[in-house]
Amino acid sequence: MIYLMIALLLLVLLYLYLLKPNSGRGERLRPFEETYIAHRGLFRPENIPENSCAAFASAVKQGYGIELDVQLTKDGKLVVFHDATLTRMCGVKRELRECTYQELCEYTLGKSTEKIPLFQDVLNIVAGKVPMVIEVKAEGNWLATTEKLFEVLGDYSGIFCVESFHPSVLAWCRKNKPEILRGQLSTNYWKNNIKQMWIVKFVLSNLLLNFYGCPDFIAYNYKYAHAFSYTLCRKLYRVKNAAWTVRSEEALTESKKIFSIFIFDSFIPK
Repeated sequence: MIYLMIALLLLVLLYLYLLKPNSGRGERLRPFEETYIAHRGLFRPENIPENSCAAFASAVKQGYGIELDVQLTKDGKLVVFHDATLTRMCGVKRELRECTYQELCEYTLGKSTEKIPLFQDVLNIVAGKVPMVIEVKAEGNWLATTEKLFEVLGDYSGIFCVESFHPSVLAWCRKNKPEILRGQLSTNYWKNNIKQMWIVKFVLSNLLLNFYGCPDFIAYNYKYAHAFSYTLCRKLYRVKNAAWTVRSEEALTESKKIFSIFIFDSFIPK
């Protein structure tokens, strides 16, 4: 019996170790708490497409922070785009990472005249005026994307943080850019129907690679905010938390019971 108790204790201690984030830099996240973060810019499906220069300019004009997605083209250009394919936003059945930037310039976003922007174009629009949350897409070559991101950022002096569903992105930042705030994106991988092996779903849903990436904040799907591991991490380690993606005033009100950073779209917060 004593050996069983020792084994259980060791398992609990291991679990708590795996779950531990970096909770010592929360004060630096205050700019993200002081404004709402517009998901993929302040877009309107009817005339301002998501992740477009127009959407980012609109967010800046109204003083909202910005969340955006970055990935690499076939010829190594860093662009701002969410999906792996162009189907939904451009009506073309092609994978973005199989296209050159010149080829992407042939397409428009939705029914607008907006093009898929280079990340540098977005930096020129934001120009340090509002905080920026940069998601490195987990699909494709995350390492090349992360390295290119910081190459393009250069000496950019605006406020920003980096987040990803891929813990290795955070681990890379921890080693190579330790001064940069980093966030772990997560959700309930089963309820979101994300295609992964069950063990991967278990580990990522329960934040069991926090020890590896040491996130400064957790960005969690607000619909599953009562998940056990997420709740324990939040309460035990006092880590900062961002809600994604809030799409109504009612959801925002409910999220405020748990989260302090709010990523929104489809409505204008009061």
